[in-house]
Amino acid sequence: MPSMRHGLILVLLALLATPSHGELSITRGSAGAQPVPQTGGTPEWVYTLKPGESFGEVAQQLLAGGHGEAQLRQYNGIDNAAVLDAGATIRIPLSWLKRQPEPARVTAVSGTVQRVSGYDRRKSILKPDTLIRVGDEILSGAGTATIVLADGSVVRLSPNSRLLFNRLTQYGKSGMVDTRLRLDKGEVHTRVQPLTEDGARFEIETPSAVAAVRGTAFTLQTEATGTHLQVTEGVVDFGKPGRTRRIPAGYSATVGSGSAGALAIRRLPPAPELEPLPETVAELPLKLAWKPAGAPLYRLDVFEQDTGRWIENRKVSGSSFELGLLDNGHYEIQLAALDSHGLAGIPAVVPVSVALQARKATLVAPEPGATANDDMPEFRWQFNGHNEVARVEISEDDSFRQLIATSEWAPETSALPSRPLSPGQYYWRVVTEAGGTSVAASEPRTLVVNGSLPPTRIISVNYLDNQVRIFWEKVDTATGYHLQLSEEPQFHNIIKEATVTDTTAALRLIPGRRYFVRLKALSDGPLTSRWGPGRELYLD
Repeated sequence: MPSMRHGLILVLLALLATPSHGELSITRGSAGAQPVPQTGGTPEWVYTLKPGESFGEVAQQLLAGGHGEAQLRQYNGIDNAAVLDAGATIRIPLSWLKRQPEPARVTAVSGTVQRVSGYDRRKSILKPDTLIRVGDEILSGAGTATIVLADGSVVRLSPNSRLLFNRLTQYGKSGMVDTRLRLDKGEVHTRVQPLTEDGARFEIETPSAVAAVRGTAFTLQTEATGTHLQVTEGVVDFGKPGRTRRIPAGYSATVGSGSAGALAIRRLPPAPELEPLPETVAELPLKLAWKPAGAPLYRLDVFEQDTGRWIENRKVSGSSFELGLLDNGHYEIQLAALDSHGLAGIPAVVPVSVALQARKATLVAPEPGATANDDMPEFRWQFNGHNEVARVEISEDDSFRQLIATSEWAPETSALPSRPLSPGQYYWRVVTEAGGTSVAASEPRTLVVNGSLPPTRIISVNYLDNQVRIFWEKVDTATGYHLQLSEEPQFHNIIKEATVTDTTAALRLIPGRRYFVRLKALSDGPLTSRWGPGRELYLD
């Protein structure tokens, strides 16, 4: 089954030997090259020297321990003194190549997805940037995951799926990657990188079929009744192991469960004809419309272009659908008609960028400089943009660097603060957000919450000679304290009073006399103050 690629000839022996396949060689080389026969049936890789590359460098970079330059020269019948030029080919047995595990990486996760470690079988929540290694399993549950392999191939796992990573191998520094996956249930969407001159192998096995590709885009679903394949780009060798057929783009194939499961091949529905969309969307919802094609249902998928994260996956009817709640960013929209068996056809693929702009909200209430007798006042405003959410921010100064209280982000036009407000003066504003990245803040307003400062209580009194030092509790909202000294507990006759900013004061008293002292907190705002209880003072 020869297939040509410029710059490299790769000969692989199929690892799954079956009575119908026997030993299957796949040869790749530059345009016009002929398949290279194998020596004694040994699976080989035929490497083409690049400019500036020597025979010895190739041996050092690609060969595993126990094999060296001399052995490779002997295998190829090349004299030790011979100098090879760029473009010369070298036959290398696959068993001589360095092999190393090459983990895949998770780029995006939606919902809850679990990873089962192939090392100790422990389960963990799958997160972006997690490395997937040989033996690991991914259980998607109600979530989805996007995984990128070492060669850049992308695997998107649908909800309620189970995918095992049986082999993730790279041969030396060649870039040749051997990937074997097993889909036990559910669905995967794959985009396999086309073979470069270094080559690649990609294979997905299910309980009832196997799909082997060399660079293509396809979808694979497996269930108790069998396995379904849809090829949208390239070709896929698909069927029972040992009895595969080559399925080209634009066709689907189904293999039933059981050893006698027949292979049924059908043409996929063509891509729907979408009406033109703007390259950049500044307002949501975005209306998708297409020409009716007689399909009972359509499958709509939306992916983030940067991460591959699955944003939307649903079946829709009719000839239009509105997309909303998209954050700012770049997306890929795919719409495919479903055939009578429920299989998706060729998708129409449209890139779209969302760039929503938040606008300042118009404040409604309370009015500027208003007073509130409620410690949980209601704040109201009006939106001036589209698809915005907002929250109230409350601070003691107009810089809003330290927030006293907020409300939850919501698409509502009124909110209560997250906690009761103590008496005092505050600044408040409304911050709007659109698309997750664009924010705008309204002009601030002042609000006074009525009330009284708590009474100031004396904690302790220290006597030293004819001096008395008083300590009292701090009142958080106070700017200072007023102190009064009297010789009577009713404080009708004040003999000394002062304003202090600290929570301690020293008094000089005449020994043998009784005194009484009290304090109240002060505030810059229109808050009433209450005297704390008096404290008797006496010096012997």
